Amino acid sequence: MGTGTFLNERPDLPNVSRRAVFLRGFDMPLLVSVVALIVFGLLMLFSASWDFSLGAYGDPMYMFNRQLLWLGFGLVIAVILAFIDYHHWRKFVVPAMILTVGLLMTILLMNEIRFGAKRAFFDGSAQPSELAKLVSILYLSVWLYAKRQHLQDISLGLIPLGVILGVVGGLIYQQPDLSAAATVLMLGGLLFFLAGGDLKQIGVLLIVATVAAWLVASVSITGQQRVEDFLAGIKDPLQASYHVRRSFEAIVNGGWFGVGLGQSKSKLTGLPVPPTDSVFAVVVEELGWIGSVALIALYGFLVWRGLVIARRAPDMLGTLLASGLVIWIAFEVLLNMAVIVGLLPFAGNALPFISAGGSNLVATLAALGILFNISRQTGEGAISDDEWRSYSAVANLRWWNGRRSVSRARRSQRANQSTSQR
Repeated sequence: MGTGTFLNERPDLPNVSRRAVFLRGFDMPLLVSVVALIVFGLLMLFSASWDFSLGAYGDPMYMFNRQLLWLGFGLVIAVILAFIDYHHWRKFVVPAMILTVGLLMTILLMNEIRFGAKRAFFDGSAQPSELAKLVSILYLSVWLYAKRQHLQDISLGLIPLGVILGVVGGLIYQQPDLSAAATVLMLGGLLFFLAGGDLKQIGVLLIVATVAAWLVASVSITGQQRVEDFLAGIKDPLQASYHVRRSFEAIVNGGWFGVGLGQSKSKLTGLPVPPTDSVFAVVVEELGWIGSVALIALYGFLVWRGLVIARRAPDMLGTLLASGLVIWIAFEVLLNMAVIVGLLPFAGNALPFISAGGSNLVATLAALGILFNISRQTGEGAISDDEWRSYSAVANLRWWNGRRSVSRARRSQRANQSTSQR
């Protein structure tokens, strides 16, 4: 029985009880972590962006005000998606994917070039590649759920998956946006793994992906330069790219406790794009290692709650969606931070909730809205026998399959109790 139907049938329900029903099933620890990250992000963005905004746009509040507008829009989207049954995505993923591919093709025909790439509409306000990441997770989760009985068949599993990822990843790469293309391919392979794909096929997929990545790095001038700078920085940090060297300078200046909020010097003396790609360096400089560890802990808590929701999802589709969405956020965080400290070749991806950029913020909040919807349906049904193998793989991250950590009998009993109470 849906929440809206219940409320309509009980007009005499007290306001407090109606509010409790409205919030039923929301994962409150996840909500607290999201609110904390949003507040933290606004504080750091204000600190990192005022000088950059003044120089680039003539208004020190320009980027911060735009972020507030996108935040409001993203929160509205998140709330709406939190109350839309995630099973309805099975009807909309195909049109959504067609629209996304159309936007990616359109962006290549545009003449709007920013920082040597064609990635955005409306003077850099909207990047289809961020939408492509979210839609790819939705589409692949629904597709893998529908094909779960045939994943062992290469012609029905691995090959169609490769075509889907190749089209989306190839269009993103042409912008060029190497990190976004790599993110889409990584998420596709991971979802295939979690859905119960054959290990031999996964091995083939990894080999093909590795060879493809090497070819891209060999052909792409941008890729070559980034790999060369990365290897040079690994050998000698003083030979790393200018961006990484300035990030190291900011991190060293920060020390354990930082120089204080708003007191960063590197953002004033040449740190490239401090409000976006380099915002984590500003965090470390102003708040020190203590502040950066606190931020990492917030992200870690969010990811943990997301995996808990994935484990408790009422069916395999919910598990795949929750896993894919939360791992995507984790991958974005890891990639941004690893680049700033020189552990990966440079990639211009955003730090979720912290970096300036409406596309990433709205896409991330939309993902969390879907995650909240899955949490609201926890315990409303039991996973059927034909889904259990794949569900068990996801719940245990496929490392401890010998012992089920989730009791199917308990889940069924809890579902029956929930049904009887209704």
